[in-house]
Amino acid sequence: MYELKITTDFSAAHNLRGYQGKCENLHGHNWKVEVWVTAEKLDELGMLMDFKELKAATNDLLDTLDHKYLNEVPPFDEINTTAENIARYIFEKLSEKLNDGNARVAKVRAWESDNAAASYSEEPA
Repeated sequence: MYELKITTDFSAAHNLRGYQGKCENLHGHNWKVEVWVTAEKLDELGMLMDFKELKAATNDLLDTLDHKYLNEVPPFDEINTTAENIARYIFEKLSEKLNDGNARVAKVRAWESDNAAASYSEEPA
């Protein structure tokens, strides 16, 4: 199995609805996002996928979140803006765009700080 990983970031504000603590208040993060893509075979150039394609798809998606109040951006206007939900959202959107029968998004990790992150994958841990 081949695996690629990229790391990128975005900045956004949010608050956790129903949470009792500081995070119920409006605050922001400089989110770091890691995306893993896997495949069984390589293309004719010997690549799983061009890093440029993976970075562009990820950054296009993150541009819809960057410098926004996440609680107003669908689907986060209805679901809580937890790191877990953000990781799952990015995973699902990138999977729609990038999965091609060979290459597939394997995992997304969303870091809300240097020492706190949540990951989402469809594989058992």
